[in-house]
Amino acid sequence: MKLEEHYAYILGFELANDIWNIVSRWDYLAKDTIGKQLIRSADSISSNIAEGWFRYYKKDKILFYIYARGSVAETKDFIEKSKIRELISLKEYNSITDKLNSLPELINGLIKGTNLNLRR
Repeated sequence: MKLEEHYAYILGFELANDIWNIVSRWDYLAKDTIGKQLIRSADSISSNIAEGWFRYYKKDKILFYIYARGSVAETKDFIEKSKIRELISLKEYNSITDKLNSLPELINGLIKGTNLNLRR
C-alpha cells in the first residue's frame, strides 16, 4: 500500500485543506491568533503520518504516528475555540469534528500494524 492510499493520511490531508479554506475567510485578528495555530496543527496530522510512513525503524514510525495523534487533539481544541468564538458555522464544525473523531482510531491502526509487522 502507498501512503496516498491510506485512509488516515487521506482524511488528515483533506481536513487540513478544509480548515485552510475556512480560516482564509476570517478577519486579521482571528487569522493571526487562532487561525495560524489551527492551520499548523491540522497540517501536522498528515505531515506526521507521512514522515512516520517513510521512517525505517519501528520506534521512529510509531513516534511520528503518536505525534499525529497529538495533533488531532490540538486541532480539536482549536476547533472548539473556533466554535465558541463563532468563527465557524455549525455545519463546518460538524464536518470537521466528524473527521477529527475518526482519525485517532485510524492512527491507532497504523501504530498497531507497525507493531505487528515490523521487527525493528
